[in-house]
Formats: sequence, structure tokens, C-alpha cells
Amino acid sequence: MLWTDIEDIAIALAETHPDRDPLAVRFTELRELVEALPGFEADPDHQVNEQILEAIQAGWYEEKQDLDGENDDGRSYTPVNPFR
Repeated sequence: MLWTDIEDIAIALAETHPDRDPLAVRFTELRELVEALPGFEADPDHQVNEQILEAIQAGWYEEKQDLDGENDDGRSYTPVNPFR
């Protein structure tokens, strides 16, 4: 996984940290959690930034809601500037 693999990272975080509230995790800690995931490799040519971390956090939040069965109403969190 690389920083641009937002969905894969979000799924891995939801599975690895099921009891964590993604919206309560600071970006500095989020970066550390992502870098500690099995199979993650930081690409020196692609630096992580706030926009990427926000997209990961939003994806993690959605995955957690799906796993907890709380996202059945069709609503979801959308970051202000999602990374694409």
C-alpha cells in the first residue's frame, strides 16, 4: 500500500483498530498508524499531506460505520477537500 491507496488504508485501519474513533485521531497519530500497517510502504517521491490524511480519516470513518452497521441511512462524512 502507498499513501494514494486511500480505500485500502481505510479498510486496514478499520480492521486493525475497531475500537478507535477515526474522527478523534490527530493527523500526526494517523500518519503513525498508517505507517505501522502491514504492507504499507512510504514512497519517497510522494509525500503525505493534510489532504491525503483527511481522505484516509474520512474513509476510515465510513468503513467503521459500515462495520458497526451504523451507515444504513445513506449519509456519510465527506471531507472538505477529498484527495483524488
